[in-house]
Amino acid sequence: MQKLLHLVTLAVIIATLVSCSRKPTQFRKETYPVKGVVYVDGNPASNLQVTVHDVKGIDKEHPTMSTAMTDDKGQFAVSTYNQGDGVPEGEYTATFVWGELNLLSMQYSGDKLKGRYNDPQKSQVRFKVEKGKPVDLGKIELTTK
Repeated sequence: MQKLLHLVTLAVIIATLVSCSRKPTQFRKETYPVKGVVYVDGNPASNLQVTVHDVKGIDKEHPTMSTAMTDDKGQFAVSTYNQGDGVPEGEYTATFVWGELNLLSMQYSGDKLKGRYNDPQKSQVRFKVEKGKPVDLGKIELTTK
């Protein structure tokens, strides 16, 4: 009988631990695709970081962060939750940082653009995302000069 009590106790403990380890359902905003291509000094810019900023500021209740990295052709697709899923409805600005990726540490540092495109308040790239409508920002021209 004591052995059965130990087994039942162990089963209750395991069930409690398993139920506590489950992640709560996370709030997720609906997103819409946002893409574009970045050229710097007339050439496609690869490994350039694009960050999208809500003009109203960060949603304090359900914050999100939307970013992308350009490929070898300078193309990007913004991600919020999954790769290339886009951003929630709203008005945004985009900022750009073109650093160096250290393949050993996988850290991104520096800015070949000298910080001139990294301020959301001064960004010339502004766009609106509406429900059900993908956004193509087209060709974005930046300079190191």
